[in-house]
Parts: sequence; structure tokens; C-alpha cells
Amino acid sequence: MVAGAGSGKTTSLIKALAHLAKTRGPTLHLTGKQIACITFTEVAVGEISADVGDSPLFHISTIHSFLWSVIRPFHSDIAAWVVTRIDEKIAERRAHYERPRTQAKTKARLEQEIADLEAELGEIGKVEKFVYGTGSSYAEGILGHDDILKLTPSCVAAHPLLRKLIAKRFPYIFVDESQDTNPDVVEAIRHIASEHSDLCVGFFGDPMQKIYMSGAGAVPANEGWAEITKPENFRCPTSVLKVINAIRGTGDGLEQVRGRMMAVDGVEQPVAGTANLFILPADAERRVHLNAVRHWLATETGDDLWLSDVRQGDVRLLVLVHRMAANRLGFPNLYAALNDRAPMSLSEGMMDGTAWPLRPFVQQLLPLVVAARAGDRFSVMSTLRSECPKLEPERLRGQAVASVLTMLQRTLDALVALMVEGAGATVQDVLTHVRDNELLRLDDRFNVHLVAEPADDGSSGFENIQAYLQCSVDELWAYRRYFNEESPFATHHGVKGAQFERVLVVIDDDEAGFRQYSYDKYFGYVPLSENDESKIATGEESILDRTRRLFYVCCSRAKKDLAVVVFVPDVASARAAIIKQNLFPETAIRGIEELGQGFDSSYDVH
Repeated sequence: MVAGAGSGKTTSLIKALAHLAKTRGPTLHLTGKQIACITFTEVAVGEISADVGDSPLFHISTIHSFLWSVIRPFHSDIAAWVVTRIDEKIAERRAHYERPRTQAKTKARLEQEIADLEAELGEIGKVEKFVYGTGSSYAEGILGHDDILKLTPSCVAAHPLLRKLIAKRFPYIFVDESQDTNPDVVEAIRHIASEHSDLCVGFFGDPMQKIYMSGAGAVPANEGWAEITKPENFRCPTSVLKVINAIRGTGDGLEQVRGRMMAVDGVEQPVAGTANLFILPADAERRVHLNAVRHWLATETGDDLWLSDVRQGDVRLLVLVHRMAANRLGFPNLYAALNDRAPMSLSEGMMDGTAWPLRPFVQQLLPLVVAARAGDRFSVMSTLRSECPKLEPERLRGQAVASVLTMLQRTLDALVALMVEGAGATVQDVLTHVRDNELLRLDDRFNVHLVAEPADDGSSGFENIQAYLQCSVDELWAYRRYFNEESPFATHHGVKGAQFERVLVVIDDDEAGFRQYSYDKYFGYVPLSENDESKIATGEESILDRTRRLFYVCCSRAKKDLAVVVFVPDVASARAAIIKQNLFPETAIRGIEELGQGFDSSYDVH
């Protein structure tokens, strides 16, 4: 199924699941088979599960959980893959060791890492059971997130029997948000489907909404597959629908129809809404200008909720990157550490909390401290049971459990004290405490950083992680408030799948400093580079393609009113270029002179 924003792809998926439960459910129950539904986030898993109900007929999970569920029983295959993976890591370190400019200090550390990996290699044969955890520790039989994405597709490609078993266990496999699904995972499922005609596979997605570089994008159809299109958009008002169709027109050309409707005196009527674009100077008064825009919108639409800074106001200020929000909300150093000159896995992962250095805080440590402060012992113990090495059954054998729990309580109390806002602790202080006291199992990529004298191992993003470790814990709490949507800010990436009554898209390439996207090139007031031209000429994905998709996702969130604010160095030239793009009616393209002075310039967003 290929369908645009607001078309109800997930609704169609849920209806398909309900249909299968009714028509095939009894037979599947008798044979012990399940319907698999794979989606992108735990939040989406919860939403789909709530809609279809709690039934053993459905296996609804994230990509990682699904992959682990199918490969988990095959211990010998996992062990063989792990041996290959360790060999690859050893080869990578030896290649780094042999580089002419590798420093003596780095060589010494690489020698130790190679020795450690070789020792791990010798322990794999003793592992009785492999488990899936946050970070990998092969000798202990623990595989991390990145391992699972590589392991299962590799085994699927290599073993026909595994492909057969998956097809028999899951005669129906549906993949939500398929455009952002890992390409190896998509290929693995297509491979299984090509060999087993009785397997029904459904990919639900929209290539125009692919906003992660690692996503598959358009999924090629196998022979005999049907493509279902849904041209309707049930979310956006007429004015916004025209804008997103214009954005999409220079992409895949799909034109959406209908738009949001409301009943007026019992008759369905289209919602007109508003769509405005403001071109403003990229000067020191950006914040004042942005507040003026919000006041102008409140006045023009007769809607004071445009001024709301609480979640219930249903207004979102979408920024391309976190810097604008980070500067205002209190995590500028954390943002800079994981974004500036950072590899894409860090900069993109910061947008949704999946960057590996953030995971232990987002997923375990911050919630753990919140629960401990609230006296929520159930949540504390639930996290520790699943994540603390000291509570693993093998470790508890022969020990007095009460003394272990007492020691853990002291460790937890010290963690809470470290993470009090204003205590002055750094990210490194917290992670060192967690590691030294085995409170959680950390990703093994932290090993090279949490030492007295870290030496650059040549890994991508080494300096970024070093800067991140020096950030104050206070910035983590500020990031959490932002991540949990306790402010009106969100990122362009972070709102995929969401919808809001009022959407204000803030575009500021100067402030963003983002290499993968360029609104100034997309709008045409900055020329393309030779590299850009070359990629367009050869049909490769270009910076224009990526920016167009991101802009489409942003604008298509609006249920009532859309405003786009573009901060530019030269307003006149930018205006001329943007008008040529025909994305917004010329009458809806506004400048600073239209904002007037009828607003309180001291008003600010917090």
C-alpha cells in the first residue's frame, strides 16, 4: 500500500488485521500460527495493540523484537554469526593498527581490544544461551540492537529452512512505515515471500515520507504483488492540501484529494483552513519575529491558541533541528555534541532518542530516577530485573538476595543524588557510576570513552561522544522535557505520523547547519553545487529529494492552520525564488512589514 499523509494507512492496516481475525482467526488458532505486524516504534506497537485488542493471534512488535523472535531459537546459527562478527571487528582494528599515522597510544589500546576480542572468540563455544540486550557482550551471550539488524537478515539469506519456518509460523506479515524500515529487513521479507506463495506480505508506507537515511524508501514489488493506492487525505484542510500537492508535484507527482471535512447542519463540508509562508530576515531578532508571527496568526484566524505553550493547545513549532529548541529549553551543549560535525547515526538518532549514547538515559536511567524519586518501587524493580547484570539468575545463584538488593539500593540512591539538577555531575560521572556498580549493562561502544585517557580509535563520532560525556546532567533533564513534548517545540523528524490543529514550521538553514538537508537550495535562492547537479543528473538521491520529503512531512501535519517561517539572509532574492516554486499562493507569502507592531515583543516561548 502506497499512500500519502493523512490517508489512513494505519487505519487500513488495523482493518486488515481485524478482517483476518474474523475470517482466518479460528484456523490460525488451531494450527498455532500468528499474524505478524511490524512497526517502527514502541509507541506505535502500543497504539496498534490497543486497536486490535490483546489476542495471541497477533504478534505486534518493533522491527528489532520481531527479528529476535524469529532467530532466538537457533543457537548454533547465532553462535556462527557472532564468530564471524568478532572476526570482522578484529580485522577492522588490525587495519586501523596498520595505518601509517596511528599513534603509539592508540596502537596500545587497539592491541588490548584485539586481545579482548580474541578472548571473547574463545568463549563463544561456552555460551549456552544468547539474549537480546541494550549493548552487546558476546562472551556473555548478549547481542545489542545493531547486532539484531545484521544477524537475522544474514541468517535468512543463508538458510532456506529458516525462511520456510518463518513463512509457516507467520502466514501473514504486515510492515507499517515500510519506507523507513531497514533495507536488509525488507529484502529478507521479500526473499521469503518469493519462495513461499502461501505467505501474504503487506508493506504499508509512503516513499515521500522517508525521512531517515537508513530507510528502504520505495519497496520493489515481487511478481504477482498488487499495489493499493489511497489518494484521499482525511487530515488536511483545502488550503494545506494544495500546498502538499505542490510539494509532492516535483517528487513522485502523487496528488491527494478530498481533504478534511466537517459536518455543518448535517452536511459534510470541506474545511478551508489557512496556509501562510513568512520570509523574514535571519538577524539577531529571530525570536522576536517568531513571536510576532504567532500574534499575527492569532489575530488573523481569531484563534488565541496560537499563543499557547502547553501541550493541550495543540500547536507545534517544528524546527529542522533541535538547536532552536535546545538553546531555549536548556540543552545547547548536548545538542552541539551529538549534532555538529557528527555522523548521521548520532544527529538523526538524537531527533527520536535512538542515538546509542542517549539510549541508556532515555530508555532506562531517566525513567529509573523518576520512579525512584516518586517511590515507585514496582517500576524500579521492573527496570532492574530486566537490565541489571547483578540480578541475572546465573549471578544470583549462591548469593544472599537481600544483601544484593541492599547494595543495589545504595547504588540507586547514589545515582539519584548524582542526577539531581544543579548537582554539577556530568554524563560521564553518571555512566562511570553505572558501569562501576553494574547497575545496567552499557553499550560496549562506551568502553573506549570511559577510561582515564581516551584515545581516538578512529571510530566515527569519537570527538562527539567525548563532548557529550562532558555535558551536564541538567541538560539531559532539559532534553527529556523536550523529548516528552512538554513544550510546543518538536523537530521536523519527530512528528512523522502525528497531527496538530496548528503547525508552524520554522526554517533556518543558518542556524541548522545540517548537511543532509538544505531548504535554501530547495527553495532556489542558493545555487546547487556541482555534486548536487551530478547526483540529480545520474538519478541518485539528492539534497533536494531529502529536503522535499522532510518539508512534505512537516506541512502535512496540519489539521486546520499551517504557517511556514523562513529566515533568510536576503529577503528580496529569497522571495523571488520562493514565488517561482509555486508552492504557496503569492498572496499567502508575507514579509516582516505585514506583521506590524501590534504585539508584545517581550513575549517569549519557554
